[in-house]
Amino acid sequence: MSESVSSGGRAMSVAAAFSGMRSVAPVVFRAGCPDCRGRFELAAGALRLAIGASSRTTFYSFTCPECGAAVRKPAGERIVELLTGGGVRTLRLHSTLRSAPSEAPTL
Repeated sequence: MSESVSSGGRAMSVAAAFSGMRSVAPVVFRAGCPDCRGRFELAAGALRLAIGASSRTTFYSFTCPECGAAVRKPAGERIVELLTGGGVRTLRLHSTLRSAPSEAPTL
């Protein structure tokens, strides 16, 4: 089966449409460890981002490749933008508000 894309009235194959694209270099982030004071670069897969209800509960974390320490740092809006744009896996934290029990609907 041959797939084609219409571009301005003329058809072209999918292969031709993507032929000029180049591969993109993987995103790396510079980080530092507060324990060993090491400075290094981490791929997006080495970081985790947790987004909470406030700035106090929004942070990113990673394991230091030099000393093995678990590192957790606060993430402001700009850091959240950079990490999510760079492909870092994100976990959204939900608040655990307790509500009053509701009555069951009458059928």
